[in-house]
Amino acid sequence: MLRIVSRGRKVQRCCWSEQRRWLSQPGVAQKQGNDVVLGVPRLPSFDYSPPPYNGPAADEILMKRKKFLSPSMFYFYQKPLNLVHGKMQYLYDDKGRRYLDAFGGIATVSCGHCHPEVVEAIVEQTKRLQHSTILYLNPAITDFAEALASRMPGDLKVVFFTNSGTEANELAIMMARLYTGCQDIISLRNAYHGNAGATMGATAQCNWKFNVVQTGVHHAMNPDPYRGVFGSDGEKYAKDVEDLIQFGTSGNVAAFISEAIQGVGGIVELAPDYLPAVYKSIKKAGGLCIADEVQAGFSRTGSHFWGFENHGVIPDIVTMAKGIGNGIPLGAVVTTPDIAEVLTRHNYFNTFGGNPVCTAAGHAVLRVVEREGLQANAHTVGSYLKHRLIALKDKHQIIGDVRGRGLMLGVELVTDREEKTPARVEIVHVMEQMKDLGVLIGKGGLYGNVFRITPPLCFSKDDADFLVDVMDYVMSKM
Repeated sequence: MLRIVSRGRKVQRCCWSEQRRWLSQPGVAQKQGNDVVLGVPRLPSFDYSPPPYNGPAADEILMKRKKFLSPSMFYFYQKPLNLVHGKMQYLYDDKGRRYLDAFGGIATVSCGHCHPEVVEAIVEQTKRLQHSTILYLNPAITDFAEALASRMPGDLKVVFFTNSGTEANELAIMMARLYTGCQDIISLRNAYHGNAGATMGATAQCNWKFNVVQTGVHHAMNPDPYRGVFGSDGEKYAKDVEDLIQFGTSGNVAAFISEAIQGVGGIVELAPDYLPAVYKSIKKAGGLCIADEVQAGFSRTGSHFWGFENHGVIPDIVTMAKGIGNGIPLGAVVTTPDIAEVLTRHNYFNTFGGNPVCTAAGHAVLRVVEREGLQANAHTVGSYLKHRLIALKDKHQIIGDVRGRGLMLGVELVTDREEKTPARVEIVHVMEQMKDLGVLIGKGGLYGNVFRITPPLCFSKDDADFLVDVMDYVMSKM
C-alpha cells in the first residue's frame, strides 16, 4: 500500500517500509495526518571524535598549492575541502565536521581510512626496516607475494611489485611487447590506464585526459551498453577488435588491455560476452590479455575478488594498485612463470617496488578483507545501494542510467533521457549540494556527467540510505 510523502513542496510516493525507515530517524521526518514530511537527511551516528586540528587554514593551503604545485592539478568543489583526518568510511575537515566518503575506495582506500590493523602493520615495519629489496632478502615482500598469488586463478603465480597503477600497466605493456616480439597494443576508447607514455597512449579519449599518440596503439570501439551503438550485444563490439587485428596490426598483436568496469570512464560495465570473444581473438593472433584491476579488484565488485572473474575469463597478466595498500603507494603485476621469464633477458628492477613497509601494508589489507568479510559486504550493501538508486531513477528524470557492481556504482545524469544529453552543469550543482549536506562523491565519464560511487568496503546500509536520501533531497529541490 502506498502513502503520500511530502518533501518541502515536492510530493512523492513510497511504500510503508520506506516510510517506517524515515520515521525511525528522529528529527528527519514527522507524521502530519496521512503525510510524512521529510526534513534534511542526517549522517548515521558514529561514535568517534577526531583529534583537534591546529594546522594552517584551507585558504593558506590553497594559496601555497597554486604557487608551488603543478598547475595541472585540479580539485572538486568551488571551495576545496581541507580534509585532515579519516576514520573508516568517514572523513573530517579542519573544523571537525564529518563527511561520508563515497569516493575514497577508488582513490586509495579499500578497508577504511586509518584501519588500525593496516596502520599497525605500517608502523611496526617502519620501526624495523625500510629499504630497497633489490639485493637483499626480507620476509615482508615474499609473504605478501605468496598471499597475493594464492588469490589468482590458473597459472598466474609470479608477482612484480611497483609503486603505482601507472607503473604496473607500463610494466605489463612492456612485458607483452618483449614476450610476443610485437609492438601493437589494443585498448578501449574511454579507457583509463595511467599517466606515463604507454599508458596515456592506451588511455584514448577518456574524460579530461588528452590523448598521447603512440605508435602501435589502437583504440577499439567501447562496448558501452548505455551509449554504445550495439547496446548490450558484446559480440558485435568484439568484431571491431577482430578488424583491428586484421587490418590495423597485420595480424600481429602484443596485447589487449582493458578494465573489467571502466572507472574514470564513468563506471561503464563492458557488454556481456564481450571479453570472452575478444580474449579468443587476441590469443588466436598470438597476443596476451591484460586485465587492469587497479580500480575493480580486491573485492570491490562484491561477487568476485577480481573484476575479470565476472566475465568468466583468465588473463595472461593482471595489474593492480590503489586499494591494494589502503592508501600506501603500492602496485603489482601478476603473470605466469613463462611470461615472467622474459624479464630475465633484460636488466629490469624497481628500487622501491615491494619495499618492506608497503608490502606489510598490502598483506594487512588482504587479511582485513578476508577476516571482516568485506567482499560479502560489498555484495550485500552494493546490491542494496544499487536497488535504491534504481528506485531513485524512477523518480527523477535527470537520472539516465544506474550501473555497476558491488561498491563500484555509477549514476549518469542527463537533461533528456531520449537524447541522453549529458547534464554537465546539473551534476556540479548536485555534487556541491551533497557536499554541503555531508556526502563526498566522485564524478567522471567522457562528458563528466556520471557520479562515481566507490566508497570504502566497510560502507554500511545506513551509509547507503544516507547517500541516496541526500541525493534525493537535492534533486527534489532542483
